[in-house]
Amino acid sequence: MKMPLKRLTALAAAALLAATVSSCSATNDAGTSPSSSASAADYSGTLNVFAAASLKATFTQLATQFEAAHPQVKVSLNFDGSSTLVTQITQGAPADVFASADLANMKKLTAASMAAGTPVDFATNVLTIAVPPSNPANITTFADLAKPGVKVVVCAAQVPCGAAAKADAASAGITLKPVSEELSVTGVLSKVTSGEADAGLVYVTDAKGAGDKVKAIPLGLAKPTVNEYPIAAVAKSKQQAAADAFIKLVTGADGQKVLKDAGFGAP
Repeated sequence: MKMPLKRLTALAAAALLAATVSSCSATNDAGTSPSSSASAADYSGTLNVFAAASLKATFTQLATQFEAAHPQVKVSLNFDGSSTLVTQITQGAPADVFASADLANMKKLTAASMAAGTPVDFATNVLTIAVPPSNPANITTFADLAKPGVKVVVCAAQVPCGAAAKADAASAGITLKPVSEELSVTGVLSKVTSGEADAGLVYVTDAKGAGDKVKAIPLGLAKPTVNEYPIAAVAKSKQQAAADAFIKLVTGADGQKVLKDAGFGAP
């Protein structure tokens, strides 16, 4: 029995439409198009992340997560004082991502037109007093740091933790006479854990991360200085896609959980 020509034509059109819809559905169910999948797979090589010293534990953890999600990428981490890092970058160091412990040093990057896009705040932090577990100088308040004979260590003024220490001391109405000024908060913490200092001003996250190696004593200020942490891709980076992906990890739910667990405040 022969089928009418019009019916054959209608069936052919319906079959073509069904095939087209099926093809589109397969793309949508995958959550991405073939071209975007190829783009994600293209992440490869080394991603150089320059991050403030206080981010060492959290960014090391996040770098491991990122490498697991992107096996072709090796994340190279460079931790130091934010002022040191931004100087390195503006002088030509091969950085792809910069995470600062304050806005001031990030502004140096943007002022040099070396930030790709607008930096994004991803965390906050405040200072605390760290003393050896035995607390040899019997420090109980912020004012105790100004007592004669107390060996106090702080960050240098150009470093975010140093600027915060200076502001907090002014707010408390005390004058600190440190025996040493370090270029990173990890330097301050090291002086305390080694017994070279009676006390040091470090971030709450560093004191928490040190565990039983130090005892943390709150500053007791009504309005302590809050350092905001911004992150940005570096304009001259050849790894812009991977840099953006790393920043999304830091600012996304997984990154924020890691930071919160370490004691950082929300941005």
